[in-house]
Amino acid sequence: MSAGPRLDPDRLIAAAEQRTGLADWGDPEFRVGLEHLVDALEREARLSELGRYATGETLIGRLANRLGIIDYRRQRPAVATQKIQRPLFVLGLPRTGTTILHEVLAQDPDHISPLHWQLMKPVPPPHADTVETDPRIAEVEAQLAAFDQLAPGFKTIHEMGARLPTECLSILAMHFISDEWGATYYVPGYRRWCLDHDMHRAYRWHHQVLQHLQVDCARPRWVLKSPLHLPYLQEIFDEYPDAAIVWTHREPMAVMASGSSLAQTLRGAFNEGIDPLLTAQGEVDHLSQALLRGLAWRDARPGRDRLFVDLGFGEIMRDMLGSVEKIYAHFGFELTAATRRRMEDYIRNRPRDKHGVHSYSTAQFGLGEQQHGAVFAPYRERFASFLAGSGTD
Repeated sequence: MSAGPRLDPDRLIAAAEQRTGLADWGDPEFRVGLEHLVDALEREARLSELGRYATGETLIGRLANRLGIIDYRRQRPAVATQKIQRPLFVLGLPRTGTTILHEVLAQDPDHISPLHWQLMKPVPPPHADTVETDPRIAEVEAQLAAFDQLAPGFKTIHEMGARLPTECLSILAMHFISDEWGATYYVPGYRRWCLDHDMHRAYRWHHQVLQHLQVDCARPRWVLKSPLHLPYLQEIFDEYPDAAIVWTHREPMAVMASGSSLAQTLRGAFNEGIDPLLTAQGEVDHLSQALLRGLAWRDARPGRDRLFVDLGFGEIMRDMLGSVEKIYAHFGFELTAATRRRMEDYIRNRPRDKHGVHSYSTAQFGLGEQQHGAVFAPYRERFASFLAGSGTD
């Protein structure tokens, strides 16, 4: 084990309580997730000394945020009365165009998405009058600049910004059952546990955080995004019965190579010497299971297909506005001329290789069709028409 303090759930919880002066944790299930995560971090993650200190601080920060949200909800009853109506979820395997599509959809003034700064510093909730000028934005930008130094090249793969929409993983991370931890650290045991865990209470927490975030800046519709919503479609519809789903598709082996490059770069900031072949095998094992569970849920409920729009990665990259139009037409959303112009401006000012070209190959991660491709056969057969022309970044 590397030098630095051993991670311990009791010590982390006590530190969060001391930092905030609060002790109401709400649903105690978060503790189960925290214990599984900490166990995997100690046994599997190979944390560096810096990674150990940084991870401890991150865990305390997420715990403190949870305490703050629960306390604010208790003090302000209006939070619990907030209605979340017909949320739009963007999901699909990682590296399938979900990020840029989410950002473009967020340009609609009728849409609200969780911004990175709002989930890193959620209390008090954002206010419509200061959502672009809140001093917490600068604090989070400074944190992201420091992370850029720890993981050089990461923003070439996936740009993060305080004002950019962010994934729901960061919401679920405060419940400690989230693939935000699995993406950041090599913790295959924890990832397997998450996939097998009933996520209904985690999505109840998700709902409560959305209520918190919109209490002072509500808009008609939430636009949400995470590839790892895929295995939890039942939980999503149980919590949000009127949800609308956009499912993005891409050739799985290209996803595995691109996703392995992202994971290896991200984990390099905190871990000691994770083998790229091990990283890739972990991505194949976890993401194939997530994908196939989502596919099985959908195939068992053909009557629900009207609740989904399917888009291929190649289609999204070639014609972003056309993809948006397809979504709006399918779900009956109004796409005004002003919103279209906002989206066009955003696309023009957000070039794909803004921070450089993401270079990777299947060979560098030991990925091959013979040993890794067969598990994706049911998915390829079901969505073959959406996978053409979707090979590389």
